[in-house]
Amino acid sequence: MKHLIILGDGMADEPIDMLGGLTPLQYARTPHMDHLARRGVTGRLQTVPDGFHPGSEVANLAVLGYDLHRVYEGRGVLEAASMGVALREGELALRCNLVCIDGDRMKNHSAGHITSEEAVELIAFLNDAAGGGAVRFHAGVSYRHLLTVAGGDRRLDCTPPHDIPMQPFRPSLVKATHPGAAPTADGLNRLIMRAQEILPGHPVNRRRAAEGKDPANSIWPWSPGFRPAMQTLREAYGVRSGAVISAVDLIRGIGVYAGLDVIEVDGATGLYDTNYEGKAQAAIEALQTRDFVYLHIEASDEAGHEDDARLKVRTVEDLDRRIVGPVCDALRAWDEPVAIAVLPDHPTPCAVRTHTADAVPFLICRPGLEPDAVDRYDEFSVAKGRFGLLHGSAFIREFLKQE
Repeated sequence: MKHLIILGDGMADEPIDMLGGLTPLQYARTPHMDHLARRGVTGRLQTVPDGFHPGSEVANLAVLGYDLHRVYEGRGVLEAASMGVALREGELALRCNLVCIDGDRMKNHSAGHITSEEAVELIAFLNDAAGGGAVRFHAGVSYRHLLTVAGGDRRLDCTPPHDIPMQPFRPSLVKATHPGAAPTADGLNRLIMRAQEILPGHPVNRRRAAEGKDPANSIWPWSPGFRPAMQTLREAYGVRSGAVISAVDLIRGIGVYAGLDVIEVDGATGLYDTNYEGKAQAAIEALQTRDFVYLHIEASDEAGHEDDARLKVRTVEDLDRRIVGPVCDALRAWDEPVAIAVLPDHPTPCAVRTHTADAVPFLICRPGLEPDAVDRYDEFSVAKGRFGLLHGSAFIREFLKQE
């Protein structure tokens, strides 16, 4: 049996007044996910263990069954793996956003969803003007980049920029949690302020400002860590071969450490305009030669960060109509059975514009698995599902069962 996880990043939410007191998942038309729910078994999964921040790196590692207390080393190291950046002994890696600062506030975490082409210019400029020595910037995708610090100390308190939209940024500058990390914290804060001095005048930002777009006028480093010690999915769960499909460096990096092949899809943006059809076709083709595929769609998470409930509904409906539907149609004709799971990694409620640690709804549709009584896929319907509330590796172990 083959296995496919379809993950709608941040898809879960809370009831929203403008949607008649429904969540986007409840409000959206999702006939294909509802069909899987009727044929499968549902429940909720706690993807953020106590004591962990509800970041996508934590939640996606949990979905794949990793023990966060043993493997967690922050987000930066995972993105480094995706970008092919080989971390040396004692080299600290941090996620580094290009952000937009308005006065003393964090206007947004994405510099207005800056394009990758514009961002590459700015990262090269930052390396020339502020990098060197122990510090190096590495270009990623859109606003998502990497900062490495040789000899850095990871004992830092770093606030994710998407946690403080429209809030003053200075109270959330990097703080040392141990006196020995003070030089690293001070150095990172100097880099932030230096970037705010030099980025506004760059031609890319002058052009963006002239076009009425948010400039990438600051950096924001966060989620520090060193190279993690992770088993592959083959070592941990016997997955013989697999692939990951995502527009996000973080998810691809998790795939690298998990021993999955990284499949690139032209036009995959991580936003509502991503190439849904290309991702669906890539998943179908990957399953022809591999036993496991992790198909990750980012769009709903970004809509939640923007507090755009209507857009979030659209992203949920696009996931259902342009991913789940075509994939299920294609797999229906196969002789070999395929187990399918659908879930978010964490909620990204529009009301708070950031991630929360609440349990997420999931469905598993697997040949031989007796359906429960749930007939619709959403946050509240699945609470009545037969799986109840799962923790730790229970979800992936149940999903990978061979009937």
